[in-house]
Amino acid sequence: MTDKIQWGILSTGAIARAFAAAVPKSATGQLAAVASRNKENATKFAREFGIPHAYGSYKALLDDDAIQAVYIATPHPFHVEWVIKAAAAGKHILCEKPFGMNQSETMAGIEAARENGVFLMEAFMYRCHPQTAKLVELLRAGTIGDVRVIQATFSFQTGFNAASRLFSNASAGGGILDVGCYPVSFARLVAGAAMGQDFANPIDVKGVGHLGQTGVDEWATAVLKFHGEIIAQVATGITVNQENVARIFGTTGSITLPNPWICNRQTADNGRMIVHRQGAAPEEITIPVTVTSYTLEADLAGRAILAGNVEAPVPAMTWADTLGNLQTLDRWRSSIGLIYDAEKPTANIPTVHRRPLTVRPATPMKYGTVAGVTKPVSRIILGTMLEGATILRPHAHLLFDSFFERGGTAFDTAWIYSGGESDRAVGQWLHNRGVREQVVIIGKGAHTPFCTPAGIQAQLVQSLDRLQTDYLDIYLLHRDNPEIPVGEFVDCLNEHKNAGRIRAFGGSNWTLDRVAAANRYARRKGLTGFTALSNQFSLAEMVAPVWDGCVSVADPASRKWLKKQQIPNFCWSSQARGFFSGRAQADDLSDSELVRCWYSDDNFKRLERVHALAQKRGALPINVALAYVLALPLPLFALIGPRTLHELQSALPALELELTPKELRWLNIE
Repeated sequence: MTDKIQWGILSTGAIARAFAAAVPKSATGQLAAVASRNKENATKFAREFGIPHAYGSYKALLDDDAIQAVYIATPHPFHVEWVIKAAAAGKHILCEKPFGMNQSETMAGIEAARENGVFLMEAFMYRCHPQTAKLVELLRAGTIGDVRVIQATFSFQTGFNAASRLFSNASAGGGILDVGCYPVSFARLVAGAAMGQDFANPIDVKGVGHLGQTGVDEWATAVLKFHGEIIAQVATGITVNQENVARIFGTTGSITLPNPWICNRQTADNGRMIVHRQGAAPEEITIPVTVTSYTLEADLAGRAILAGNVEAPVPAMTWADTLGNLQTLDRWRSSIGLIYDAEKPTANIPTVHRRPLTVRPATPMKYGTVAGVTKPVSRIILGTMLEGATILRPHAHLLFDSFFERGGTAFDTAWIYSGGESDRAVGQWLHNRGVREQVVIIGKGAHTPFCTPAGIQAQLVQSLDRLQTDYLDIYLLHRDNPEIPVGEFVDCLNEHKNAGRIRAFGGSNWTLDRVAAANRYARRKGLTGFTALSNQFSLAEMVAPVWDGCVSVADPASRKWLKKQQIPNFCWSSQARGFFSGRAQADDLSDSELVRCWYSDDNFKRLERVHALAQKRGALPINVALAYVLALPLPLFALIGPRTLHELQSALPALELELTPKELRWLNIE
C-alpha cells in the first residue's frame, strides 16, 4: 500500500465532480483515474481535475492494478452492480448514497465486500463532518434529557423534466431515495444515540406522499417510531422547497442544526448547533473545519483503508447502518405505494451482478435422491416464505440466485405462504431465469381446513398457475385430515401424478402411522405411494408444536422408522427456528414463541455443547446444528428459511463441516 490511496472515480456527473475537487485536498488520497461510458467525457473530466488516466469503460478502470479504491458515482440503479464488480477486482469502495435501490440488492453489495475483504462505505458525507460526532456526544451526555421528537428535512425544488433521472421511475427517481435518505439516516442515528447505540431502526413507519405523472414521489413525509417512544418526522421533495433543518426535542431542552447536511461542494462549512436548555439562554456551538465534507469523507475512508479496516468508524455509515437505512426507505416507499419498474411483479429482474446465472465451480453442495424425481435434490432446501421482506420480488430473486449459484437445486413453497406471494415470487424467478428444468420445486397444499381431495385439486391448479409451470417435482400435503380415509388421498394424488402435474408426492406433518397406511394402500392397489415426508427435525427437540398440527420425527422411534423405510424427510425448522443462532438465553424470556417451543433443560445442554464444538472446529454454532442434521445416517434434507443474504451464506458452511459419529452422539446428549 502506498502512502496515499490511489482513487479511481466511476462516472463523471455532478457528485463525481464534487469528490474529484475534494480528494486533492485530502491527507490520505490522490486521484489516479476516472472512467465514463464515454471516453471523451472521461478525458475531458481528467483534464479538468488533473487526473492521470481516463478510461472509456468502468471495467477498464477496475482492471488497472494501480487503482486501490474507487468512488462509485453512477446513477442509482447501477450502484450495487459496480460495488460487486469493484469488490471482485479487489478495490476498496466508497459508494454514493443511496447504496442501492432497495435493501435486498444492498445486501448483495455488502456480502461482496465481506467475501472479498475490501473496505466499503456508503457516502453520506454529513456523517463524516465533526458536527455529527459532536451531536452524538451531546445526546449521549443527556444534554437535552431524554429524546422525544426528531424533525429532519431535505428537500429542493426543480422544474419538471421527464427525461431527468430525478423524475424517472426506471432510474429510481423521486425524493425519498435521492435525498430523503438523509433525514432517515439522521433520525436513526439520533434515536440510536439517545439509547446508547450506534443507530436504531424504527419499529413502525407510516408515510404519505404525492406520486407525480412519472410515478415517482415529488414530495413525501413519514413518521418513524422507535423503541423508547421516540418519534421522528422526516420530509423530502424534489419539487418543493422546505426548511432543510434538523431539530431534536428532549425532556429538558432541544437542539437545532441549521445546516445538518453540510453539503457545500466548494467551501468548507463550519458546523453549527443551537442548544436550548430550560431556564437558560440559547447556546451556540461552532465546530470549525478547513475543508468540505467531501474531503473529510475521503480522508475518513482513506484512514480506514490504510488501517486495514473494512468498515468505517461510527458515526459514518457501517454496513448494518446502511442496511437499516435502506430497509426504512423501503418501508416508507411501500407505505405510499411507490415501487420502481425493476421491482414490479411483471419485471424481468436481472441478477445484481448483471452476469448470467450459473453455478459456481467447486461448490460444496451435497445432493440426494427422491423416488420419482430424476433431478439431483440439494441436501439443503431453500424455504421461500420470505417473512419480513418489504419489497418481495427483488428480495426473492436475490436469495434464489445466490442459493442457485452455490449449487442449491431445491426450493420449498406452499399455496398458503404469504397469500400466494411465495408461489408467485418463485414463478417470476423461474420465468426470468429460465432454469425450470435445473431445479426441484417442492409445493405444498391442502392445509387445514382445506385438507381434502377437492382442496388438493383447487390449490394445486392455482399453485401451478402462480408458479408459471405445468408440474411440481414434489407435492406435499401440508397437513393431514384423519377424518378422510387415507386411500382417498392416495387415489387423488395418483390422478395428478398420472396427469403429469406432479412427479412425486408425500406428506408434511403427517404421522408415520398414516404414511405407512397410505403406502400399504398404494401397494394393494398397485399405485404410487408417499416417497417424501416433511416433518420437523433438528438437534433441539421441539418442546411444543410451533403451529397447530405440527409433527416432529426427531424422537428415537421415528429415527428408527426413517432409517428402515428410507423415505426422505425434508426437515423444517432444521435449525430450531434460531435456537442455535444466539437468540436463546436461559434467562431471556422475551421471545415467547422461542421459549414455548424450544426452551428445555436438555436443549440448553445441547446448545452448550454446540458452542463448545463450534469453538473447537472454528465454526458458527448454527453450522454445527445444521451439520448435525446432514451428518446423521438417515435420509434427511435440511430446509432453511433465511431472511437475509448473510443468513443464507452463513448457513452454507455447514456443508463442509463433517461430524463424527462420536460427535453426533455427544451433541444429542446420548
